[in-house]
Amino acid sequence: QVQLVESGGGLVQAGASLRLSCAASGRTFSSYSMGWFRQAPGKEREFVVAISWNGGSTYAADSVKGRFTISRDNAKTTVYLQMNSLKPEDTAVYYCAASRFSSWPQVGERSRYGYWGQGTQVTVSS
Repeated sequence: QVQLVESGGGLVQAGASLRLSCAASGRTFSSYSMGWFRQAPGKEREFVVAISWNGGSTYAADSVKGRFTISRDNAKTTVYLQMNSLKPEDTAVYYCAASRFSSWPQVGERSRYGYWGQGTQVTVSS
């Protein structure tokens, strides 16, 4: 069992940066790949970024490549999402999730994640 709690969301202007955190409980955190997904109003939840269990591999959606970075600290059982150069279209609820899968494209698929946080709102104004 893994419990996930996101934090760090908020309201920012376009071009600003935010860092989201996802604190995990459970001694098996380091055995999971971790991902961030987002869901805008009226849209499907979509993949944003993912990181392998040891941080050795990361994956990002084309829409955020070069702007968003995922990292993890297994000692702190926390995963981070650094978001730079934010755009209004990044506005969404951001969810962190844990997966037993470790390779692409599985870590990009919502159905491959068994544990989810409650989400944190990110709003980017123009």
